[in-house]
Amino acid sequence: MKFETIKAIYKAPGKEPILIEVENELHAFQNAVGGYLEAVTFTTDCCILCDEEGRLKGLPYNITILGCHFVGPILIVGVEREDFCDVPNRISLTSKGLEFTKKGNADEIEL
Repeated sequence: MKFETIKAIYKAPGKEPILIEVENELHAFQNAVGGYLEAVTFTTDCCILCDEEGRLKGLPYNITILGCHFVGPILIVGVEREDFCDVPNRISLTSKGLEFTKKGNADEIEL
């Protein structure tokens, strides 16, 4: 089921992450990340959307998540089958960074 808008975490280089609502359309995601879209899955229900040409464009470093270095703005969105959806409730923003809970245990990803 495709949703018209979804809640996503937006993180720009050097800025704090924010929760935004974005139109669930390719052009809206491309506008948010500044180029062609690349989806990087890091859990079964969540992925990171970034500019696939970010390194070639020389975009500034943004964040490292699970050993993967991202440049330029990113969006963290939920995944439901083949569609994007709201970022899962278990993923939240804290003063220390992006926190996600797996089966009752919290793992911290520093921003």
